[in-house]
Amino acid sequence: MNVINEFSLTVDSKSVNESFCRGVISAFITPLDPTVEELCDLKTAVSEAVTNSIVHGYKDSCGKIYITAQITDTNTVKIKIKDKGVGIDDVKKAMEPLFSTGADDRAGLGFTVMQSFCDRVSVTSKRDSGTCVTLVKIIRGRGKW
Repeated sequence: MNVINEFSLTVDSKSVNESFCRGVISAFITPLDPTVEELCDLKTAVSEAVTNSIVHGYKDSCGKIYITAQITDTNTVKIKIKDKGVGIDDVKKAMEPLFSTGADDRAGLGFTVMQSFCDRVSVTSKRDSGTCVTLVKIIRGRGKW
């Protein structure tokens, strides 16, 4: 697999930047001519990961969210969303459906949504050092670099 395009982006952990990140990912994968479903799936997965950084990673503070993305010659998109927030004590538990450390208004489905919309999701985290979510999706649209 050869990387044919990539970008990196740093944004503040403010809720207004969640939609911005969705738009950036949408524009980035457009040359692959994704289906509407593929586009929506990836935008939603990115939205969930960014929201997790904002709501859980930094809680009541503001920090940076680091996003990198690559497109390979096999139409595979790999996106990493990193923060330097509080981290996750038990990643396996956090990835269970309905588990949340947030307020009552949180459904605890963020990782489940990411997993259902991507071909592969991995999460690494260390307490007080942050979290990295890696999303991988093969775009089966008609485009090709």
